Amino acid sequence: MTHSITINLSHKSYLREPESTELGRKIISESIKLIDTLGFEQFTFKKLAAEIGSTEASVYRYFENKHKLLVYLVSWYWAWVDFNVSYETHNISDPREQLSKALDVVAAANINDPRTPHIDEKVLNRIVIAEASKVYLTKEVDHDNQEGFFYEYKQLCHRLAKMVQEINPEYAYPNALISTLLEAAHHQLYFAEHLPSLTELKGKQLAQTEASKFLRHLVFAAINPTMQLN
Repeated sequence: MTHSITINLSHKSYLREPESTELGRKIISESIKLIDTLGFEQFTFKKLAAEIGSTEASVYRYFENKHKLLVYLVSWYWAWVDFNVSYETHNISDPREQLSKALDVVAAANINDPRTPHIDEKVLNRIVIAEASKVYLTKEVDHDNQEGFFYEYKQLCHRLAKMVQEINPEYAYPNALISTLLEAAHHQLYFAEHLPSLTELKGKQLAQTEASKFLRHLVFAAINPTMQLN
């Protein structure tokens, strides 16, 4: 039997917690599908309301605008990845093994999770790849940062950066390495599917396994160039 999990965010990009009601969960579920289909620019609350059989006013009771909704979706995704990294690594004492497992989790973040039945992580992953930069490449980024809108992403980065520091306390760029690595994980899988000449990762079936190998090579070569890589 698969047990459900609940992901809670540390900030209030929402006006009402969508996880707390059936309508809220439906707003999240259908917004993911609609943004994936239309793209964020063409997505509107009016179109979302039509999909869920409700009114625009009901959507606005949960989110002030569609930017705040995108912040929620992207933050939820990173919180879910962080939850999985924590869950899969908490019994591993060796920091190298711990980091390797964490990178496997990151590479597998385009797979739907049956523990969250109202959210399709495979689709959400595509949205994060295509639209996540719109969350922070804005004029309001500093204000949004003060509001804690990027906490979940930073928490995941810091968790992985701590593993890097445990392996090599002298390495000077753990956070820069991990934030670069997370972007690379997304882009390489995207390239494998859509722009294959930009990567050696090939095919949908092998891309995830190859992505894990590439991420391990990237991070361990940076941490310690003389370290033997598997």
